[in-house]
This record gives sequence, structure tokens and C-alpha cells, in this order.
Amino acid sequence: MAALRATSGGTPRGPGPWEGAVGSPSCGAGRRLRTTHLCVLWNSGYLGVAYYDTGDSTVHFMPDAPDDDGLTLLQRVLDEVSPRSVVTSAKQDENMTRFLGKLASQEHREPERPEIIFLPSVDFGPEICKQRLLSGDYSFIPESMTAMEKVLFLSSIIPFDCLLTVRALGGLLKFLSRRRVGVELEDSSVSVPILGFKKFVLTDLVSIDQDTYSVLQIFKSESHPSVYKGASGLKEGLSLFGILNRCRSKWGEKLLRLWFTRPTQELRELNSRLDVIQFFLLPQNLDLAQMLHRLMSHIKNVPLILKRMKLSHTKVSDWQVLYKTVYSALGLRDACRSLPQSIQLFRDIAQEFSDDLHHIASLIGKVVDFEGSLTENRFIVLPNIDPEIDEKKRRLMGLPSFLTEVARKELENLDSRIPSCSAIYIPLIGFLLCIPRLPSMVEASDFEIEGLDFMFLSEEKLHYRSARTKELDALLGDLHCEIRDQETLLMYQLQCQVLARAAVLTRVLDLASHLDALLALASAARDYGYSRPRYSPQFHGVRIQNGRHPLMELCARTFVPNSTECGGERGRVKVITGPNSSGKSIYLKQVGLITFMALVGSFVPAEEAEIGAVDAIFTRIHSCESISLGLSTFVIDLNQVAKAVNNATERSLVLIDEFGKGTNTVDGLALLAAVLRNWLALGPICPHIFVATNFLSLVQLQLLPQGPLVQYLTMETCEDENDLVFFYQLCEGVANASHASHTAAQAGLPNKLIARGKEVSDLIRSGKPIEPVKELLRENQMENCQALVDKFLKLDLEDSSLDLDAFMSEEVLPAASVIL
Repeated sequence: MAALRATSGGTPRGPGPWEGAVGSPSCGAGRRLRTTHLCVLWNSGYLGVAYYDTGDSTVHFMPDAPDDDGLTLLQRVLDEVSPRSVVTSAKQDENMTRFLGKLASQEHREPERPEIIFLPSVDFGPEICKQRLLSGDYSFIPESMTAMEKVLFLSSIIPFDCLLTVRALGGLLKFLSRRRVGVELEDSSVSVPILGFKKFVLTDLVSIDQDTYSVLQIFKSESHPSVYKGASGLKEGLSLFGILNRCRSKWGEKLLRLWFTRPTQELRELNSRLDVIQFFLLPQNLDLAQMLHRLMSHIKNVPLILKRMKLSHTKVSDWQVLYKTVYSALGLRDACRSLPQSIQLFRDIAQEFSDDLHHIASLIGKVVDFEGSLTENRFIVLPNIDPEIDEKKRRLMGLPSFLTEVARKELENLDSRIPSCSAIYIPLIGFLLCIPRLPSMVEASDFEIEGLDFMFLSEEKLHYRSARTKELDALLGDLHCEIRDQETLLMYQLQCQVLARAAVLTRVLDLASHLDALLALASAARDYGYSRPRYSPQFHGVRIQNGRHPLMELCARTFVPNSTECGGERGRVKVITGPNSSGKSIYLKQVGLITFMALVGSFVPAEEAEIGAVDAIFTRIHSCESISLGLSTFVIDLNQVAKAVNNATERSLVLIDEFGKGTNTVDGLALLAAVLRNWLALGPICPHIFVATNFLSLVQLQLLPQGPLVQYLTMETCEDENDLVFFYQLCEGVANASHASHTAAQAGLPNKLIARGKEVSDLIRSGKPIEPVKELLRENQMENCQALVDKFLKLDLEDSSLDLDAFMSEEVLPAASVIL
């Protein structure tokens, strides 16, 4: 348990895992006897986990995370949490069922095996679970809160966009209420105490939420242009993963995506990845890297083939795919044996790609007739494998000429009215005599011929059994089926040989996918000019020299690099001001992306980069709409900032862009200043914070305390007469204006509107009253006068029904008041 990092929904997260959430008991409660009850759901390759800790009466949850078919991540969770019971849905797939079966049979597990509990699948319905969460009785939520306020509060803690997590939390609450955990002896009116919700992160993993993945464009799904892909047809758009993913195999791409979803602090693993990338970036290793990458394209979905073999559903193409995969793996092994064995991955491939691979490839190559199998769409063996099969195939091949002779002799014994006949062989039926239908053969009774047994009519031809064909059936048998049965038996024996060596094939896929992912990162690093980052576990911060935005530099004609220095006790909070469109947001994302790339073991777009111990990346950059909860954009912004305020530690990186602009200026400025002052009050254990803002009053009114923790930066510009030149270079200082009018002009707004906007802005800044535009007033006055004259001219004074008093009160007087 001590290995977990827990983050709460209320107070700043500290280095230890047992700091209380909102409304949680004091740390003294942490010394009580602890038991945990865990709820887990696994669907479509993603895992949702939540557990209840009786020690501090807190519910912990892990946002939806990808996991492999072996549920490796779930095993890590169980090892660290050690739950007394594991709750899941009764409706599970084969992988989860197998995993839970192994878990229940682990008699050696300490201190005891967990109890496996299945709840009806209806208890895990998405809407039911969401309502169960929102309607729960939580002592840490004030009773004075309205239902909507409660929704807003919980949405700042619980990721309702993570469907599996919400379902796991709902299922856990159902289990707790049913078992009455902790209140078994209390009155039925007493509910299970829940004193807080906390997010937990596995040891050495870096916490990054879905909002951060979205705003940094680490992943970006787009609809596929092909209409045949349907609603589920998605492709990767312009994203960090999109430009780095050069994997040739499906499993390499899957592993690279897994690395991106699990950035790590484990320096040994990160450096091992960087060692491989650095080796392939050496100029003399370029041809080798390209050769290995070509071999990767033949590494296919081996687990699916093995699964089909176990079920005896192997396809013809599976044998060809397996053969190419094994031979490509042998090529990888031979290449890696000549590479430096000091690199762990090369050593593992050289050692673990055993001679079993050569045995499998040799067997398949000697037994399977690939050309014949593809033609016949069934498993066919090569000649000289089984003499009995060869003999039967020779008989089958000689049948046409033999049957011609049989037909000639049969025709001699038939009625002279029958002009011709043929002897044929039909699998599963046997040998038959085929006679054309005569004009006199109208009724079924006409088909009877003495000495022949009528079988069926097909395409105006009558099929019969004769004494000779029956003799052939007894002598030769059903050759086709016998050959197929014997070849199927050989295929089964070959499958058994392959399945007996399935472990080495699984290991091949694991190591080959590692090599494929690292070759992809090396290829991108070579093309884009990336450099190797350094890791400093004792340094809490980030140092980047001439860093670049990995996506923007591909889209812009020229890109200006910027450096970053954030560490120690100086400048932990960086307030960045500057004109609109000067590059503040790009800089924030650049810092986040370079840090992220280093934490997945990739080279980075910078001349140099030193990454300290980073445990989380929080962002408030773009607002994401919430349809399920119906939250406003500003509330979503607040939720994003609340996650950072409640969970960020001294090792966290926080990126905030234009927070506070979703409400009126005074309130937004006050909120931003309050958030920053809250962090600054922590002193040296303040998170690393980058804030981009156009609230110049934050500096002008000195709303932040003076000291070494705060550093003011701005994007350098130069005014050339009426034009504004952007240098996109970060420097110390504070901007003196936002230059919004310049940005408006670039956006194409009319000069008249821009001039009026500048005039109003100057009047507000100087505290003078805003006068209406006189020319505009005169134009409106003339239009109103003309409209009033037109109404008088349209009056019909001879109309007896005309009410002049009503006309004056309803038409003339309102128009006159507007004119005057």
C-alpha cells in the first residue's frame, strides 16, 4: 500500500499516500487496521479500477487505462493494493475470467487470497452508476449544497468522462452498501462512511489526465475519409503520436501507444529505451536500422493465430503469416547477435529467440504447400511427407484417363439409344455414371435403366450407380475425403508442435514490438533533429535549451526556439505576458510536450534537456465541452484548475493559459491571483507553474507577493510605426499592452470597428465617460425621420375607421422620442 501515490479531491497532495481528502479524518486514522475492497472492469482493452480503504474510509480510483490481454496492469494494481475482495461484473470476457480464475487459485498468495465477488451486470450500467455516485450520502459534502452544486463539486474530483471508472465506482458503492462494510453491527439507517474520493497512480507512473492529452495534442482522433469505415472509422490526426508512430507492425504501434498512456519515472527503463535510440542514430547504423524496420513489417498477430490453433480454426493464410513471422524473427536474432550485447534489448533478442524458432520455420516450410493451399483454400502438404497421401494423390491425379476408359466400356453395355456417357468422381458421393437426358425421358419413371441405380438429375444429365462404379467405390474408396482427413491429421500434429513452443513465439512478439517502437522513435529523432534528454532524480524541475514545439515546427515556415529554466527555489512560478498571437500558448505546450516526450523515453526537440523528478502534468489551456453533466465552459475551467490545486506536488508541472477569462474581468483576475497565491504560500514545495495571461493588472496592481519564487516573462515584440513585429522570443519582463487591435486587424475586422474599439479602450483606461459616435447618431436620426414621414404619407385621411389618437400615441410619439 505504501507504494501508491494517492491524490485527493480537496487538499494539496503531499509526498505520502495517506494525506486526507476533503472531509477525511486526521492522519491518526491511518494507523487503524486497513482492509481494501477493489472493484474492476475490463472492456475493449481498457481497465477501470476503484477500491475502498477501510482505514481512512476513502474511495480511490484510477482513470481508464489501457491494459493488454494478460491484464498486466491489473496485476500490478493487485500487488500494490492487496485487496481482501475483488468485485466485478458477472458478464466478463474470456481474458478476465481466466485471470480471476488464476487469482482465486493462488494458494501461496500472502496474506490471503482475495475473495472474488460477481455482481449482476445490471449493477454496472453507466447511467445507474453515475446516478449512484451523484446521489450518494457523503459526509464531506455540506448539507447546504444544492443538487446542482453537489454535481459541480463531484465533477471536479471524479472523471465522469472515464466510463469504465464511473462504472467501477458505481459497482463498488453497490457492493459496499450490500455488504455494509464497516457498519455491519450498526442500525440499517447508518450508511457506509465515505470521507473522500482520491485518484491513485501506480508507483513510478506519471499522472496525466485526458484533458492534458487533448490540449497537448498527444493523441488526436479524426474521422476516416473513407465512407466505408462507418461511424467507428477513426484515424490519427496531427498529433505527437501521429508524427512519432512509424511502427511497421501492429504490435509495435500498440506498445508505443501504451508507452504514451503510461509515462514513467523509472529511470532504468527510460535510459534503456534511449540507449537503443541513440545506437540507431549513429550514421554507420542507418542501413541496419532500415533493414530491421523492414523485417518488422512481417511480424504479425501471432496470439490470434495461436488462439485459432487451440480451437482448430486455423486458416490457410495463418500458416503463411506464421512462417514469415518466424523467419523474420530469425533475421532479427541473427542481426542482434552482431550488435553490442551491452544493450539489454539486443541481448534479450539474441538469447531468447531460441532454436525453437528455427524448428518451427523448418517444419512449416517442409510440410505446408503454400501455393496449393491458397489455390484450394485448405491445408495441403508437400510431396514426400507421407507416402500414403502421395499414393492416393497419384491415384486421384490418374483418375481422368482411367475414368474415360471406364466410361467407354460402360457405354458398350448400355442401350443403343444412349449416345454417350461419362464416369465421374464426386467427393463424399463416390464414382457415378453420367448420361445425357433423352427427349423420351419426361417422367421420373422414364429415368429407370436396367442394371443401373438412378441417383439424381442435374443440368439435364442423369447420374447412376453401376456395378462397375460400386466396385470402384469399394476398391478406391472416397480418395478426396481420405486425403483431406490425412492432411488434416498432419495439420493437427504440426499445430501441436507449434503450440508446444508457443512461449517463444509470445516472447518474440514482446521483444519485436519493443524494437519496432524504438526504431520508430529513432527514425523520427533522425528526421526531426531531436536530442537525448538527461534525467536528474535529485533535481526537481525542467531545464530546456532552445526547445521547439514538435508539431508547430512542422507546420510553420520558421520556428523560433525558446529555452526553459525551472528548478530549485527560484522562479517556480513563471507568469508570462505578451500580445495576443505572440506565442505564449505554444510555449506552454512546448514545455509540456518536451517533458512528456522525455518521460516516455523519446529524444526531444531541443539542443539539450534535463528533466528532473516529475510526477504529474496538469493543464488548463483549452476548454472541453461537457454534454453528459451539462457543465458550463467556465465550470469546466474551474474543475481543471481544481485538479491541479488539489493534487499538484512540488514535483508536478502545471500549465495554465488564460484562466479567468470565462467570467467578468474582476472576478477572473481575482480567481487567478488567489490560485497563484495559494501555491506561492507553499514556499519551496510549490509546484512548477507556467501561467500565460493577458491580465496585465495582475502585475500592475502587484497582486502577487514579491520574492524569488515568481518570475515575470514576456514574448518580445517591436512596434514599427503602426505595425507590430513578433519575435516569438521569450525574455524577462512584463508586456505593456495586449495589442488586441493588431490581432483584430490580422483577423480581417474593418478598420472602422478597430478604431472605435481602440477609442473605447483608451476612454475606459483613463476613466473618462464613453460618448456615442456622433456621425452614427446623425445617420440613425435621418433614417428615423424618413420612416416617420413615410408613415404620415401612407395615412388615408378619408378612411372613416382611422383613429388619429391611436396613430399619434402608437406610431408618432415613440418615433419622435427616438429622434429627439
